[in-house]
Amino acid sequence: MNKEMEASSVDRSTPPIVYVIDDDHSVRAALDDLFASVGLQVRSFGSAREFLAHPPDDAPGCLVLDIRMPGQSGLDFHRQMGDLGIRLPTVFITGHGDIAMSVEAMKNGAIEFLTKPFRDQDLLDAIQHGIEKDRARRASEAVVSELKLRWASLSAGEQEVTRLVIQGLLNKQIAASLNLSEITVKVRRGQAMRKMQAASLIELVRLIEKAGV
Repeated sequence: MNKEMEASSVDRSTPPIVYVIDDDHSVRAALDDLFASVGLQVRSFGSAREFLAHPPDDAPGCLVLDIRMPGQSGLDFHRQMGDLGIRLPTVFITGHGDIAMSVEAMKNGAIEFLTKPFRDQDLLDAIQHGIEKDRARRASEAVVSELKLRWASLSAGEQEVTRLVIQGLLNKQIAASLNLSEITVKVRRGQAMRKMQAASLIELVRLIEKAGV
């Protein structure tokens, strides 16, 4: 799908950003230097509250989150991220981790749980994985958004016919169901195919399902 390829290409040209939330200034400074050394943009914060005061940019990203912090812990914040509309892939780092923490973090969707001291390369690898995962999510969402716009461009009559088409009804059955002429059904069906940019009925069904309309 051309639009899908375009969405992926545009997102890949957008520089990714790594967000760091850690109450230890020396850790933040060290991570800033590490990420800068490999050409990554970084935004650092001393707490989840500071992070929330500066929402993530519209770019692919990954979050590096400390487990233990004064006030709200990293685990607590991670559990709330979905409700806050924050879907950044998350890498946990901690100097006081245990198995129970790592299991909970991974169950809640973290992509990695690293205990200090960890190898710089292990962190960089995890972040790269997170960025690629976020790129894929953003590209998929861009495609769905485009398909919803295509669907919205259909007239009410075209949408009505399309819904029956993807249910497997023949033109004559749709005409009888909607009290239309078969010619009108054919015209609306053709217009819907054109506006949805579907080359076949199978593709039309797939596009409608992907759009979730």
